[in-house]
Amino acid sequence: MFIKRLFLLTGVLATLAACKDEYDLPEQPLENYISVYMPQAVNSPVSKTPDIADTLQYIIYGANYGGQDYPGKDINISFKVDPLLADSFNTANNTSYELLPTKGYDLETLESTIGKGKLNTAPLKVSVRTKGVNSIDALKTYILPVSIATSSEKVNEKLRTTFYIIKAQPKLADYPDYDRAGWAIAGFSSEEANGEGANNGHAKHTLDGDKGTFWHSQWQGASPGPPHYIIYDMGAEKEVHGISLLARQNTGSGKPSVVVVETSLDNISWTNGGTLELQNTQDLQRRFLNGFKQARYVKITITAAFSASYSSLAEFYAF
Repeated sequence: MFIKRLFLLTGVLATLAACKDEYDLPEQPLENYISVYMPQAVNSPVSKTPDIADTLQYIIYGANYGGQDYPGKDINISFKVDPLLADSFNTANNTSYELLPTKGYDLETLESTIGKGKLNTAPLKVSVRTKGVNSIDALKTYILPVSIATSSEKVNEKLRTTFYIIKAQPKLADYPDYDRAGWAIAGFSSEEANGEGANNGHAKHTLDGDKGTFWHSQWQGASPGPPHYIIYDMGAEKEVHGISLLARQNTGSGKPSVVVVETSLDNISWTNGGTLELQNTQDLQRRFLNGFKQARYVKITITAAFSASYSSLAEFYAF
């Protein structure tokens, strides 16, 4: 019985084999799998945060060879920066990044070669200036599209362009608070002139160097809600990078949680310095503005406080 079944199975398999269609597969030329590309484009957009420094900051670009084996001859590559690609990126991603200004960077070269028997160009550098003359703005986000413009070998179109998103990021430790000698209060929305005692409640106490004293928004006779503001006169024009705030000590509520910062040269026309979100802590909190500002006056507007409509503050600094 077993032998009979084996013969039957063999016959079925032979029949199926005889009925199998024959296919002519298309030729797969090797050149279809050979192309050059920017390796950085694999993870594009690429975010870069160069330091604010006197020395040049570097970003790497280049081209690679993809395919079987190694190229049998030199592959000549040229690169370009195309502003229209920045516009296309912003449209596609609902962003509004400015093109990195040409004054702020240099490409090492626009021409390079993947040598015979090699898989890539030498690593090439974009030199970015983050400080001094012809530098980019700190804390501002830019876009730089670097593309393979021409190649003596076919280009992988999906990996032709690398979009670099660049934001020069300062370090808080590099910016100590300014000396506040000669600083004064130039205005405020309200202060508690009586209810907190002679040495508390006034805006001037945010400049006295004593963390035990404080300003408090008015609560006796009237209790205005937010926003609460104080204007500081630094006595001379300075480059303002950010502010430091120390909340009133030994209290749970009323600490600023959201602060809008503005700067001015004349106490009339104001420039937005950004909206800062603070933590619910009694420790000193330091925050950069949305960019470095030339200013004499700094206005802080507290739009929200922790667990209260009133607000208070122990000390204010700028750096």
